Amino acid sequence: MEINYLLIAIKVFILISILNVWLLRFNKPTVWRGGSAQSMKEEFKTYGLSETMVYLIGGLKILFAILIFASIWLPQLAVPGAAGMSVLMLGAIAMHFKVKDPLKKSFPAFSFLVLSVIIIAINYL
Repeated sequence: MEINYLLIAIKVFILISILNVWLLRFNKPTVWRGGSAQSMKEEFKTYGLSETMVYLIGGLKILFAILIFASIWLPQLAVPGAAGMSVLMLGAIAMHFKVKDPLKKSFPAFSFLVLSVIIIAINYL
C-alpha cells in the first residue's frame, strides 16, 4: 500500500515539474539551462536544435507527463508515458554532454529519467 502513495507522489511531481519548466519558466533563466542560455529557445539554439524542436520536444514532454499523471487512474498509460519521458530525458542528458555543460546541469533530466524508470519497473513487478 505504501508504494502506491509513493508512486502517486512521483507521478504528481513529474507533472507539476514538467508544467513548471515548459509553461511557467519557459522564458526565464535557470541554473539548469544548457550553456549560457537564458530561455528555452536559447537553450535549444545552444544545442543546435531548431525552434520547431523546442515546441515538438516541449509538447511531447507535456504529453508524456500527462500520461504518467493520468496513469494514477488508468494504469495502462504508465509504461508508454514513462518510456516516452525516459527517451526524452536521455536526449536531454546527451545535449548537455554535447555542449560540455557541467554535470550538475544534467541533474533534472537524470532525476526524471530515474523516476520514469522506477514507474516502468513497478509496472513489471
